[in-house]
Amino acid sequence: MSVHLSNARPEPDAVLTAIADYVADYTITSDEAWHTARLCLMDTLGCGLEALSYPACTKLLGPIVPGTVVPNGARVPGTQFQLDPVQAAFNIGTMIRWLDFNDTWLAAEWGHPSDNLGGILATADWLSRERVARGEAPLTMRDVLEAMIKAHEIQGVLALENSFNRVGLDHVVLVKVASAAVCAKLMGGTKDEIVNAVSQAFVDGQALRTYRHAPNTGSRKSWAAGDATSRAVRLALFSLKGEMGIPGVLTAPRWGFYDVLFRGQPFQFQRDFGSYVMERVLFKIAFPAEFHAQTAVECAMTLHQTLAERGKSAADIARVTVRTHEACLRIIDKQGPLANPADRDHCIQYMVAVPLIFGRLTAADYEDDVAADPRIDALRTRIVCVEDAAFTRDYHAPDKRSIANALTVELNDGTVLPEVACHYPIGHQRRRRDGIPLLEAKFRTHLAHRFPAKQQAAIFALCDDAATLLATPVNVFTDLWVI
Repeated sequence: MSVHLSNARPEPDAVLTAIADYVADYTITSDEAWHTARLCLMDTLGCGLEALSYPACTKLLGPIVPGTVVPNGARVPGTQFQLDPVQAAFNIGTMIRWLDFNDTWLAAEWGHPSDNLGGILATADWLSRERVARGEAPLTMRDVLEAMIKAHEIQGVLALENSFNRVGLDHVVLVKVASAAVCAKLMGGTKDEIVNAVSQAFVDGQALRTYRHAPNTGSRKSWAAGDATSRAVRLALFSLKGEMGIPGVLTAPRWGFYDVLFRGQPFQFQRDFGSYVMERVLFKIAFPAEFHAQTAVECAMTLHQTLAERGKSAADIARVTVRTHEACLRIIDKQGPLANPADRDHCIQYMVAVPLIFGRLTAADYEDDVAADPRIDALRTRIVCVEDAAFTRDYHAPDKRSIANALTVELNDGTVLPEVACHYPIGHQRRRRDGIPLLEAKFRTHLAHRFPAKQQAAIFALCDDAATLLATPVNVFTDLWVI
């Protein structure tokens, strides 16, 4: 006897509706969230500018067909490109992530919520130029920052209790979902259209994490988020054109996201959507290093100085023990050959060895010429990671969210140096007061590497003036970044 399945179209899954309600109706009242979003804008675009110094990044940028002209297209900061919003989102998103130097969110899943700025800024700029061409008012940077806060929240809250990496999926699925939601809203989408866009993002083919892990680590991890946020813009455009959604995309038996990709488990939520994530987002300030290693690098810098004061160097090290948290072990604890810069910036042994030897860690230190120094690989073999259960608990604790590492160095003569521990990196919310001046200095440095002095000053002055920035038309803001 055959069993007929019901063909009654379901109501949208509750998660889709919750995201759409939040994006359409929630008012951001947190001063801390607005302030942090402005810092995030500065830092994210600054990181993108720095990536333009790397040919491996710039070879991927520009229009798909060289010479394509897009009237009223979106600007790509730091370049002369003006592109359709989908390709502009890819360009901006790729620049942002290339050097692994933008903000980070760590929980059951990890990721970089500012990756969503690729889609947000491209969409807002394109819409603003279209509006101006029709004699209408453009969007303002307040719209951009609000979209950033909400995209951070969607990506970050979904990440709190749901580990996509454990089922082999890359965290950029959350970039696609968050960008689809806020970009549909920027385009003027209704709640139903936002639901449809988010459903399309979930049903889309999702990236495997293969390119982030040994032995296949490679440069795709640097443009994967650009790909995700640009795909989100395309799906939002489809939804605004009336393309139907998939209301049961998550819960459909056998064919839905949960059953196909999430081992049959529904998403779990620790909290409702608000402004929690933007307020607590982690900035990479001191080092362009995968965030689980930030405190380890800080400890290594201290130990480099300690060695120098004792008349010693990295050559005198017999063993380094890194006391760390479980997520660090799962992602960046690796031995053996490192094939490329993308491999090296996801290896804690490499990121500890370089500062122990040289007293620094910069983006250039991941390149082949530095990595060829035999001292680095020799020291890597003497660096061992062990889990501290307390560090792992504090990593997940909502009131702490530490990213602790502790380094103990044993010298060849048997001397064991006092352990150096760091629980919260300089970019953590708990160290925000200390971090902001350094974040602004980082932004100034990135501006100086791309723009003449007068243009640097104009951009910084605008970003530093919150009230003026929020009222600035998006197209006026992006025009400042043309070189």
